[in-house]
Amino acid sequence: MAIPTTIVGASGYSGQETLDRVLAHPDLELVALGSDSLAGKPAGVLDPRLGSAVPGFVSNAEALATRVELVFSCLDHERSAALRAPPGAVVVDLSGAHRLKDPSLYPAWYGFEHPDPEALADWSYSVPELFPPTGPLIANPGCYATAILLALAPLAETIDPEWVVVDAKSGVSGAGRTLKSSSHAAHVLENVSPYKVGSHQHAPELAQALGYPVCLVPHLLPVRRGLIATCYVRPLGDLREPLEAAYAAAAAVTVLPEDVSPELSRVQGTDGAEIGVFTDGATGAGIVIRALDNLGKGAAGQAVQNANLALGLEETAGLRLSGVLV
Repeated sequence: MAIPTTIVGASGYSGQETLDRVLAHPDLELVALGSDSLAGKPAGVLDPRLGSAVPGFVSNAEALATRVELVFSCLDHERSAALRAPPGAVVVDLSGAHRLKDPSLYPAWYGFEHPDPEALADWSYSVPELFPPTGPLIANPGCYATAILLALAPLAETIDPEWVVVDAKSGVSGAGRTLKSSSHAAHVLENVSPYKVGSHQHAPELAQALGYPVCLVPHLLPVRRGLIATCYVRPLGDLREPLEAAYAAAAAVTVLPEDVSPELSRVQGTDGAEIGVFTDGATGAGIVIRALDNLGKGAAGQAVQNANLALGLEETAGLRLSGVLV
């Protein structure tokens, strides 16, 4: 029997990508589609390819009041922090509202006081290959954090934590669908711009998961989607072996052969991730490169993967992992 599912905040990019995977999932049944801005309208206003079989939009409150077993929250950070999910449901929060265990960090990094600080301990922060979900409330990691954690977490014993620098670049969809001046074509096209230098909200998330801070500098690429993170480390031992061991059985993460570099074009539109491992010949620095789709493995794909694990389903059900894109 299909698992009744709702998506709230479904009109944004991560909501639309989650919707696409839910509709393709063999074990999930979409019963409510929440969006305050589109409430009362048919699903086709989001995308004309959505047929009449897809439920029309209702308010987020109405969607949450529906009896379901699975909720994907694609609301913004502050609204998701106040989320009250249906009793007994598995909830996957794609925002940053439940990623940080220390509530005192939210004003500085997210701009609001957390409305339910005691509940933060109930949420498990889950990158499936590294930290599988441990309960029904799941905080889905950020896209930059996912890429960097997949690259660095298996290397805890083989790098110097005092010297880690990450140069990361993402497509414009990482900024969300809400219009901003920095998302205008005149700003994005034929340009690469660093942003939130030294102040990106994924920094404390990384420090919490790794146990040490990293120097993260994100950049905006003139592409729709995709993310590539280049991690510079001081190796204390072999880097390739622990990464290959960590992901030997992983369906969504591939460690590439020596001298093969990750590329955005191979991961765009998918829920997989690629990793390349190199050594700088001049300095001996280790270079670990991770590529993934910021809306796929960095958001909706990982959310569905987490839900599958929490519900005891096939981990890769509903994911985009096969095919050779050109």
